[in-house]
Amino acid sequence: MSAEHELTSMTVSLPASQKAYVKEQAVASGCSTPSEYIRRLIHADQKARAEEELERKILEGLDSRSRKMSSDDWKALRNTVRKKLTRRRKAQ
Repeated sequence: MSAEHELTSMTVSLPASQKAYVKEQAVASGCSTPSEYIRRLIHADQKARAEEELERKILEGLDSRSRKMSSDDWKALRNTVRKKLTRRRKAQ
């Protein structure tokens, strides 16, 4: 197991009602443990924040001073982005 995926423990204090909720949701979502459910929630939050950051950067780029781009420029940009996305997906 890589260091990135090595599990460590963390103590979190919850009211009894939230503890019960986490346990119920873990079962309902098919997780084997409440810890797995929490990891899924954190992963979903990380993904959402990464998407928000990407959107922010795209908007920042669109709002910046632009240059005229030809259809070949756009095609090259799309190909570059597709290649990067493919590499990222394979790495996951």
